[in-house]
Amino acid sequence: MSGHKIDRVNEDIKRELSAIFRNLKDPRISSMITVLRVDVTNDLSYATVYVSTVEGEDKTAESVKGLKSAKGYIRRELGSALKLRHVPELRFVADNSIAYSAEINKILKGLHISHDEESDGDQSDGEE
Repeated sequence: MSGHKIDRVNEDIKRELSAIFRNLKDPRISSMITVLRVDVTNDLSYATVYVSTVEGEDKTAESVKGLKSAKGYIRRELGSALKLRHVPELRFVADNSIAYSAEINKILKGLHISHDEESDGDQSDGEE
């Protein structure tokens, strides 16, 4: 199967899942859930959905549990939204990259680098 079709299906599923997630009523599923990436197998039988929340690892894991329990409903809604012969079986995976990057950003903002120290280091290199 063409790589372009797989890429298009990945993006279509990602877009539709984002819309479906907004309508879910399960309290375990965070309202701030983000679909980071969708990987569909070449035969379109399985789709791995990487999701994350800003709230952290615990809330992401709880949201994945809620998504797994609503998998049948989500798959049915996805099938009605997309024109595919076979709707892939969904696998939800917690991806904490958003929380991880927020933590790195917090650490970097906490660093205090003086501009005088940087310019002193540059001058000493030029004098040698």
